[in-house]
Amino acid sequence: MGIYKWVDGEVSPELPVKQVYGIVFSKDGKILLKKDGEHYSLPGGKPEPEDSSMEDTLKRELDEEVNISACNIVMLGYQLVDEQNNIPPYAQVRMAAKITRIGAKRPDPDTGRTYDRVFASPKRAAELLNWGDVGEQQIQAAVFAAKRFSI
Repeated sequence: MGIYKWVDGEVSPELPVKQVYGIVFSKDGKILLKKDGEHYSLPGGKPEPEDSSMEDTLKRELDEEVNISACNIVMLGYQLVDEQNNIPPYAQVRMAAKITRIGAKRPDPDTGRTYDRVFASPKRAAELLNWGDVGEQQIQAAVFAAKRFSI
């Protein structure tokens, strides 16, 4: 079983970023979750060579997975992941943003899957993600950023 730790702030240059995920807010303050069967997650994924920044990765993944656009993207921090399997630790970046467009559901071009979209209050989003204290810290950081940066 891996170790997950929430870290506020920027990722150090020597730590690889393997994923970028968004805690994205609707106009009424709800968080969008991606639902696949009974599993809930944040939209996002791995950086690709064509992405010039983590913000670009998030924008691309939001479009591909849940067909939304977002603005006011803010870096929150990252989840430090140590899988305890002789692979060096890595970062899963978390960013907050405001949804500007919601398109029709469509298949993700990478997986062919069409994900459901669920909008939940921050408290409910933390419950559905079921990531314990680390997940609650991420949601709290996003709510704080949303208030501070008018997300």
